[in-house]
Amino acid sequence: MELTKKTHACVRLEKDGQTLVIDPGVFSEEDAAVGADAILVTHEHMDHFNEDRLRAGMEANPGAEIWTLASVAEQLSAAFPGRVHTVGEGDTFTAAGFDVEVHGQLHAVIHPDIPRITNVGYLLDGGAVFHPGDALTVPEGRTVDTLLLPVHAPWNKVAELIDYVRAVAPRRAIDIHDSLLQDRARPLYDAMIDKLGGTDHGRLTPGTSTTVG
Repeated sequence: MELTKKTHACVRLEKDGQTLVIDPGVFSEEDAAVGADAILVTHEHMDHFNEDRLRAGMEANPGAEIWTLASVAEQLSAAFPGRVHTVGEGDTFTAAGFDVEVHGQLHAVIHPDIPRITNVGYLLDGGAVFHPGDALTVPEGRTVDTLLLPVHAPWNKVAELIDYVRAVAPRRAIDIHDSLLQDRARPLYDAMIDKLGGTDHGRLTPGTSTTVG
């Protein structure tokens, strides 16, 4: 399959003529979900869920469907009856020809005073790609080929990222969740994760693609 990095946490995957988009948020391109046959959303924060981006994708393709957690689904179900599906940890389904497993329950801790919300990660095609959303979820019992690594956020630090890569032990890790990371900081993050993560690590410029799976 082909993976195209979009801005921030959004990625676009294509296989056998079908397209799946994950987390088209406010930092993503306005047309990030246009052309999608299926859209997955990990949680309700604006950098992962933007209603305008989703509506654009759903209206461009009357056959497109969304899979997401309850807090997002309840905001969209009335507008797209029968096309929005609620999922949670342990669920499995097929979307745009991709086999999807749902892993995880909660968003990472931002601060003890901020209540945690629901967050789910999506494992595609038995481990070809894992998008954890805003959490450092390890898909237990699964071998991950390509881990999409949330490299910069108010809720993480580089030591946690390194330990997370080690715990998942993917063949490679590709950065996502990076639009707030300044360019001058990227070489520092790259050097530490490359040296200590124990796997092939890299990043893609938004709009560029790589083969996964």
